[in-house]
Amino acid sequence: MPLKPSEILHALDKKQTEFQDFHQTTLQVLEKYRQALTQVAHQPDLEIIQALAAYPNPGGRPLETLGDSPNWIVPSQLKWSSREQSLEWVRERLMGITTFAVDGSQVYPSKDISIPIGMVQVGWFENPHLPLGSYDKDVRLEVLSPEDLKPQDRSAPMDRLVNMHRFRMEIQRMIEFMEGHTNRSDCLVFFDGSLVATFAEKFDADCRKFYVQQLVELLQASEQFRVPLVAYIDTSRARDIVQLLHCLKKLPEAPSLIDATLLGVNMEWGDRTPLFRCDRKGENSHQGILQDYGDQAESIAFTYLKTHEGSPVRIEMPLWIYEAGLHSTVLDFVRGEVIIGGGYPYVIETADRVAVLRAEDRQIFFRLLQEWAEKEEISLRFSRKMISKVLRRGN
Repeated sequence: MPLKPSEILHALDKKQTEFQDFHQTTLQVLEKYRQALTQVAHQPDLEIIQALAAYPNPGGRPLETLGDSPNWIVPSQLKWSSREQSLEWVRERLMGITTFAVDGSQVYPSKDISIPIGMVQVGWFENPHLPLGSYDKDVRLEVLSPEDLKPQDRSAPMDRLVNMHRFRMEIQRMIEFMEGHTNRSDCLVFFDGSLVATFAEKFDADCRKFYVQQLVELLQASEQFRVPLVAYIDTSRARDIVQLLHCLKKLPEAPSLIDATLLGVNMEWGDRTPLFRCDRKGENSHQGILQDYGDQAESIAFTYLKTHEGSPVRIEMPLWIYEAGLHSTVLDFVRGEVIIGGGYPYVIETADRVAVLRAEDRQIFFRLLQEWAEKEEISLRFSRKMISKVLRRGN
């Protein structure tokens, strides 16, 4: 049955007080942290650095000078009277600059098929931003056999194994691009997600190790081949600046407060924060994931960048980009891609469209799987539910 709006509104009314209390408490904590940010922004850089030295994992450590940035905001001073003017700025910045992104899609194993089988497809978009409009779009797919889907830990769900295969394929494709564009500072690889695998802290040891290894290889490749890399996190729940202020000003814990909410109020489009080095502790008593990154543990820089009317996005990059003095140029490349995409990087958006598996693609996969299994005399059974709802739709 469809949802009844009257029942939803009645249920919300019953919880109104709880929502109001949470809102008021959140506002009070937010105001304390914003006042602390204003105060800390007036402190000398050396004083802040010395104070943070007493903490093993304060969330973030400043890389750029903070004293010239009120409320830790670096204004972009980018304003245009028309979209054509903004696009002209983009042409000046991105002409001849190759941007690259990879995304993936998957078919998970189903209980409606007698044999465990999955599929992963990754797609990429390479845009050299040339007048003739040339670009490269393509895909690569991999079928996952029962052997591929055999977990070392029997409790690990097969869906997670599929996600891991997809992640590996995406990372390896980015590394291939970097290897083919060695010493090209006129390139920028976009990674859709965070370079800090905090999400994997709660996974089993093997799974955690896998995600760390993949991201460390990506960071090492960017540094080795000298190809700039940025991680773009549109909706970040990171709390590194919150944790930093908590350490400096002995503020109350604020588990629901995130950096983007704290920083966004004073930012105009194109503004950013100074760069910080990520030094995050673990969440919920887990060991911090960065402790597993080896020689890359102190190699991830981050900033917050205002790219649309919502909260600022989080941008992460390898530390070598800052050390090489390329960070400002790279951030202009990001701004340019966001302008083209109307608030989201065009290169990431396009890679997503290339990679996505539509409903009809999945139907084709299952039909081909059935035909192939019959030809190879492999015993493969589909449930009546799948036959009626999937296979027959394509006939």
